[in-house]
Amino acid sequence: MPLFGTVHGLALIVIALIAGICIREGKRGLVWPRAALAFICLSVFPINQLALVGVDFDPAIERFIPFHLCDIAAVTAGFGILTRNPLLCELTYCWGLAGTMQALITPNLTLDFPHPFFWSFFIQHGVIVIVALYLPLAMKWKPRDGVVLRIFFWNQIYFLTALTMNWLLGTNFGFLARKPKTATLLDHLGDWPIYLLWLQLLAIILMIFLFLPFRRSINIWRSNRIGVNPNHE
Repeated sequence: MPLFGTVHGLALIVIALIAGICIREGKRGLVWPRAALAFICLSVFPINQLALVGVDFDPAIERFIPFHLCDIAAVTAGFGILTRNPLLCELTYCWGLAGTMQALITPNLTLDFPHPFFWSFFIQHGVIVIVALYLPLAMKWKPRDGVVLRIFFWNQIYFLTALTMNWLLGTNFGFLARKPKTATLLDHLGDWPIYLLWLQLLAIILMIFLFLPFRRSINIWRSNRIGVNPNHE
């Protein structure tokens, strides 16, 4: 698929329009956007596997293990939007807008429209970003005190786990073993393992930037309210 071509641009426009509709309807108190987004998030991995069946089917082991960051973000988004669990919502907001958004802008996608995997790719990544926006804009969600350090901790858990799995299984979860074949931001961050260090730095910068809008209502750096859930309904 040509990067920033007509098809790519139209896909992003459609996702933006759907996001706007869902957020508008959610603000009106309607339940269907929340239910629909949760259902899609929790269905995307098996849908992806079905989309790959056929001549383009890749038997590589990582096709059967949902451990790319966007796979995990789809799960946190689905359960987060249903339950309003504070940690799941924080992870979805951060991973969706700092990570999955990048996947939409520079997709690791070699199959073009109208291949089924083209549809499943943009559905999966699009719905995660929509949920990440829906949480604060439609549900009035906000993170808890100390969110920056908490998300940094979970980022390291994923980082170390993905590195270990890549070493043991020969996979490329999180693109931590090698860069994608398609053009991405990683192409400007040096060779392996240098780009892993830059990824960590960029993740911290993006995370701080994403949580700055909440700084007037919470302390994004530390929490003095251990065990308190400010998102309790």
